[in-house]
Amino acid sequence: MTANNWMISFRAAFLLLMACAITIPTAPMPNAAPANAQITVLYDAFGKSSAMQKDWGYAALVEYGGKRILFDTGNNPEIFAQNVKASGVDLTKLDFVVMSHRHGDHMGGLTYLLKVNPTVKIYAPKEGLGGVYGSDPPSSFYRKDPSLPPDQRYYAGAPPEIIRFGSGWPGANFQLVNQTIEITPDIRLISTISEKPGTLELHELSLAINTPDGLVIVVGCSHPGIDKIVEAAAAINPRIHLIAGGLHLVVTSDPDIANIVATLHDKFKVEYIAPGHCTGEPAFTALKQAFGDRYLYAGLGTTLAMTAVQK
Repeated sequence: MTANNWMISFRAAFLLLMACAITIPTAPMPNAAPANAQITVLYDAFGKSSAMQKDWGYAALVEYGGKRILFDTGNNPEIFAQNVKASGVDLTKLDFVVMSHRHGDHMGGLTYLLKVNPTVKIYAPKEGLGGVYGSDPPSSFYRKDPSLPPDQRYYAGAPPEIIRFGSGWPGANFQLVNQTIEITPDIRLISTISEKPGTLELHELSLAINTPDGLVIVVGCSHPGIDKIVEAAAAINPRIHLIAGGLHLVVTSDPDIANIVATLHDKFKVEYIAPGHCTGEPAFTALKQAFGDRYLYAGLGTTLAMTAVQK
C-alpha cells in the first residue's frame, strides 16, 4: 500500500469512528406505563347506583408511574368523605394534590382532605391579589407617596419586599403555579387563563401525563376552553391519547358544541374522550356520536384505564 493510499484509508477509518461516536439528541420518551395507570372518578353528579353519593362537582384519583395524585376535591366535604371511603381510597397516601381552579364545586372538599392529610403538597393556580389559595405580590404593586407622614403610609413607608396574602386554608402546603411546569419527566401541570365572559382572567390548571400511548389530559372545568388547553398540551406531545374531566359545555349551544367536538376529533385527533362534570348532557350525546366506541363512560365511581384504552 502506498503512503497516499494508507492516508486515505486512515482518514476514512477516522471519519467512520467519529460518526459512530456522535449521538444525535432526541426528544425524551415517556417511561413504560405501569400496570395501575388509571383514573378513578370520586365526585360527579352522574353515575351508576352505588354507595357513592352524586353531587355537582368533580374529583378524581390519578395513578401513574407510582404517583398517586388527587385532582380536585369536589363540592361538599361530607359527600367527598363518603365517596372516598366508599371507593377505598386512602388520602393519607398521596404524592400531591392538584386544585384546578378556585370554584367551590372543585375545592369544597379541601377541609376534609386537610383533616386527614394536613401536610400534603397542593398545587394550585397562582392568581392576582387576594387569590383564595393565597398570593405573594411584591410591595411594588401599589403606588407610593413619600410626601405623606409615616402614620398615613402603608407599613410606615417601609413595606416588606414581598407581601404575603392569606389563603382560605391557613397552614396548607400550597405551591402556587402560574405557568406550565414539570412535576416529573412524565407529569406536567398546564396553566391556562380564561378569556371568556363570566370567567375572565380565571386561572386553571390541567394535568398532562405523557404515556407510551400519547398524552393523557385531566381537566377540571376547562374554563379557558378545552381547545386552548389541548393546544397547550400538544406542545408537549401532539398525540392526545385521552381527555378526561369537565369540558364546560353545559350551557353551550348545539352549533358551538359541534365546533368543539370537531376540533377535538378532527384537528387534534384525540383518540379517546371520557367527559364528565360540566361537559353537559347535549355534549355527552354529541361526543358519543363523534367518537363512537372511543367515547368512554366516566360516571361517579368509574375507573378508567389510562393507557391502551379499550384496545
